Amino acid sequence: MMLKSTTRHVHIYTAVVANNELVPSEDKLTLDIDPDNEFNWSDDAIKAVYAEFDRLVDAAAGEDLTDYNLRRIGSDLEHFIRQLLQQGAISYNLKSRALNYSMGLPRVEADKSAS
Repeated sequence: MMLKSTTRHVHIYTAVVANNELVPSEDKLTLDIDPDNEFNWSDDAIKAVYAEFDRLVDAAAGEDLTDYNLRRIGSDLEHFIRQLLQQGAISYNLKSRALNYSMGLPRVEADKSAS
């Protein structure tokens, strides 16, 4: 049976991708980052999320693979993505189909030359 944890920006499945389909797995996890394309991502930011995912999975090694543990990893990744947004490593995709600013309103820098 495939377990999953879905948050707004992170989907985690106990599965592997084969022929563009999820195939349940008892010992592998698949991560889908920002499925609604709410953010603009650089390669470095994507790598940072995958590295944090790997760190969280390694930290949970030896624990049972449960809904709760998957949700905890997903929640921690949501917080990590919020940090990336606050640091300016990612930004909102203004062409996204749903502009809801789920991680907070975007920061706008005042034009200092206009004073």
